Amino acid sequence: MVEPNDSTKAFDKENYYAHPERYHPVFHIKIAPYASVIVNCMYWERRYPCLLTNEQLRELIIAQTKANTRGTNNGLVGIADITCDIGGSIEFVNQTTTSEKPFYRYDPLLNVYSDNLNGSGVFVLATDNLPTELAKEATKHFGDALLPFLPNMVHSASLSELLHPIQLACIAHKGKLTSLYEYIERMRLSNSRESLSETNGKREFTYKTMVSLDGHLFDQSLINEALDVIEKAGGRFRIASCELGQTVDATSHAELEVMAWSEEALCNIVDQLASVAHRSEQRMTKNNVSNGSISESFQLETDAITKGTSDGQASNGVLIIGAGRMCEPAVNYLSYHGIGVIVASFYMEDAKKATRGIPNTVAVQLDVTNAAQLSSLVSKVSVVISLLPPDFHVLVAKCCIESGRHLVTASYVSAEMSGLHDLATEANVSLLCEMGLDPGIDHMMAMKTIDAAHANGGQIVSFVSYCGGLPSPACADNPLGYKFSWNPAGALKAGRNAASWKEAGKLMHIPGDELFSSAIPLRLSKCPAFAFERLPNRDSLQYGDLYGISAEASTVFRGTLRYEGFSDIMNSLANLGYFNREPCALLQSSEGVDLRRPSYKALLRELISQLQKEKGLDDSGFFSTQISKLDPDLFLSIGCCKSQTSAQRVSSCMRHLGLDANEDIPAVCKSPFEALCARMEDKLTFGPEEQDMVLLHHEIEIKYGHGHCSEKHVATLLEFGDMGTVTKDPFQKNHSAMARTVGLPAAVGAELLLAGRINLRGVLRPLHPQIYAPVLEALQSSGINIKEHIDRV
Repeated sequence: MVEPNDSTKAFDKENYYAHPERYHPVFHIKIAPYASVIVNCMYWERRYPCLLTNEQLRELIIAQTKANTRGTNNGLVGIADITCDIGGSIEFVNQTTTSEKPFYRYDPLLNVYSDNLNGSGVFVLATDNLPTELAKEATKHFGDALLPFLPNMVHSASLSELLHPIQLACIAHKGKLTSLYEYIERMRLSNSRESLSETNGKREFTYKTMVSLDGHLFDQSLINEALDVIEKAGGRFRIASCELGQTVDATSHAELEVMAWSEEALCNIVDQLASVAHRSEQRMTKNNVSNGSISESFQLETDAITKGTSDGQASNGVLIIGAGRMCEPAVNYLSYHGIGVIVASFYMEDAKKATRGIPNTVAVQLDVTNAAQLSSLVSKVSVVISLLPPDFHVLVAKCCIESGRHLVTASYVSAEMSGLHDLATEANVSLLCEMGLDPGIDHMMAMKTIDAAHANGGQIVSFVSYCGGLPSPACADNPLGYKFSWNPAGALKAGRNAASWKEAGKLMHIPGDELFSSAIPLRLSKCPAFAFERLPNRDSLQYGDLYGISAEASTVFRGTLRYEGFSDIMNSLANLGYFNREPCALLQSSEGVDLRRPSYKALLRELISQLQKEKGLDDSGFFSTQISKLDPDLFLSIGCCKSQTSAQRVSSCMRHLGLDANEDIPAVCKSPFEALCARMEDKLTFGPEEQDMVLLHHEIEIKYGHGHCSEKHVATLLEFGDMGTVTKDPFQKNHSAMARTVGLPAAVGAELLLAGRINLRGVLRPLHPQIYAPVLEALQSSGINIKEHIDRV
C-alpha cells in the first residue's frame, strides 16, 4: 500500500503510524491496475496517504483504455467504499448513496459525476446506512434481544432511570455525547488538521511515542481516562489504529501516538497511563526504552480472580472444569454470591459462552490431559468442580490431592475414586461426589427424613425412590415421549443394565436384557396428571447400606421414570435387534471400494431377515410388503411385540425416527445400535425453545414404637426448565431443569467448602447433615422447592 521515501529502509508499521509523511503510496501502481473491483474497508486519517486519488485514477483509466484497445485488459469496473469517508482514502468518493439508489458513476477523464450509469468511468457504491440493513433472521434476533428493555425505556424520564445496558449503549442524550462517549469528539479534534498544528504556547510537540492499549477500553470508560491523562498533562494524541471487540467478552485494541514538549513530560504521561491500568485492576507490561524515544505497550487483562495466588497460595475462588449445560447455573450461583470463577474447557467458545455477561468470571482453555496445565489452574483456586465425563474425575481428583485443593463432582463414586479416600484424608482434602440430582439431591432428601426418623426412635420399613429427566408434557410430542439433550448412547445403554432391589423382604433381580419388559405403569397420588412407568434402577441394595437401613427396611427400591409406553417400544426395538452393539456386516465399509452406504430401510430388512431365519419363518413376499408399510402385523408375526397396541406403538415410533427411510446410514455407524442412536440424536433432541422436566419422588414408610401409627413420608421435587420462557430480566439465561438441579447442588457444595463449613475429609457423599442440611436450604432459596407431606398408615 505504501513504501518508505527512503528506498534503503524497509516498511515499519510503528514508524508509519508515527510518521506517515515519510511514506508514499504505491497502491495505484502495484494493486489497482490488476483489480476489477476494489472494496475499501480500511481505517484512514487525513495524515495518511490516500489509497487512490483522482489523478491516480485518471492515469490508471488512461493506461487501461490503451490496454483495452489491444484486447489485453478489462480494467477497473467499480469501487465499493464501505467506510463512506467523503473525500477520504478514495478521493473521488464525494457523496454517499442510498439502498434505493446505491450507485453513481465517476468519469476521471472529464472529472464528472453522474447518476446515469451508461457511460465511461467507474461505478461507486457508498451506501452510508448499509450496516442497518440486516437480514430478517438478524433483525428478529436483535428485536428479541431489545424487547425486554422497551418497557423501561418508554417509562424512563432521565438517563439514570434506564437499565444499565441501555445506559452503556446511549451515545447521545439531549443533544450531547454521554460521558462514556466523550472520547468521540476528542478523537475527532485530535485527528483534525487544525489540532495537528496547535502548540502549547510556543512549545512544539517534538517528543513522541506509540502506546498500545488492550482491554475493555470503551465499555468500561478506560479510553476516556487515558485521554484525560494525556490532556491534563498538556500532551496531545492521535489514534493511529483502533480495533473494537465484537462480543461482550472480547477486548478492544487502540494504538495512540502520544506527543509532549519534553522527554520528561512524555515520561510523566506514560507513567500516569500505567496508573490508570493499575487502578482498573489490570496488568501493564512495558516493552522498551531506547535512545531517548519511548515505546510502551499496555496489556489490560482481568486479574482479580487469581490475585494473590503466588507461592502456592490459593485464592478464594472456584475452578469449574467442563463448560456443558450444567455449568452455567453453577457459574451464576457462585458469581451471585461473590465468588470468583474460572471456567475451563477444551473448547474456548464453550467456556466463553458459560461466562458471558456474568461478573467476576474468567474463561480459559484447558486440555485436562495436560498435567502441567491442569496443575497450574488447580493451584490457583481453593475448590474445583469437575463437570467432565466421569472417566476424567479421578485424573482431576489426583491433581487436587497433590495440590491440596477440594473437589466437587456430580457423578457416582466409582471404585477407583473410592480408592482415593485415604490419600485425600491424609492430604486434608475433601472429594465431595454425587452432588447433582440423581445422585445428589435424592441422597439429601432421603437422609433428611431417615436421620429425623432415627432421632425420634423410628425405623424405616420401606424406602422407595423414583427419578426421571423428561420432556415437559407439551414437548413430549413423539411416540416415545422422550428427548435427549446429549448423545442418546448413554441413556440407551443404561436401559440394558441389570437391576437388584428388595421388595417385601424378598431379593429381586432383573437381567439387563429384560429390564424394559419389567416396566410397570405408575401413578403418583400427588402428580395424578402424569402417566408414568417405572423401571428398576441398577443396584438399589447398596443404598440400604449407604443410608443405614438395610437391617430394618423390608423394601429398598430406586426406579427410573419414563412416560407410559416408552419401555414397550424400547423392548420391541431391542427384540428387532437394534440394541445389538456388535459390528454388522451390512454396515462395514469396503477398503478401497467406493460403495454407496446402506439405507435405514436396508438395515431394517436385514434385521427382519435375521429374525425370520432364527424363528424359521417363511417369507413368500409377505414380510417385504409389510416392511414397506411398517405394518403393525409385521411386528406381531415375527414375535417382537406381544400385543396389537405394542405393535402399533413401535410402528409409529419407527416411522417417526425414519428407521424405514431410504436415507444413507452415516459411515461412523458400524452396528445397529449406533444406527439407532444416530436416528434418535437426529429426531429426538430438545429444540432451543423446548422445555424439559425433572421429577424426584420419595415414599419412605416409618414405623415407631408400640401404640404409634406408622407414617409414610412423601417428598416430591418437580422442576420445569426455562427453555421457551420469556423472561423480564434481560440478563437471565434460560437453563434446563436438569442443568439447574445438577449444577446448583455442585455449586453450593463448593461454596460450603470455601466457607469451611464442611470439615469432613476423604471421598464423601452428601449423606451427612453437615452437607445435606445447608445444601437443601440453599436450593430452596434458589427456587428449587421440595413439597413434603406425611400420610398416616
